[in-house]
Amino acid sequence: MKIQKQLSKKRGDKTYYRSVLNLPSELLKKAGFKSGDELEAEAKKGEIRLRKGK
Repeated sequence: MKIQKQLSKKRGDKTYYRSVLNLPSELLKKAGFKSGDELEAEAKKGEIRLRKGK
């Protein structure tokens, strides 16, 4: 997996980017996530945790 930088928008002379991470479908299935699920994220150094939102 790689983090990819995507162009988000351009406003005047400023360019904004967002980061995208594609997760393998096997991982999503194993975690019980489905397309359209709302997720919550928690981050600390070297780690990002995702869980289903409310």
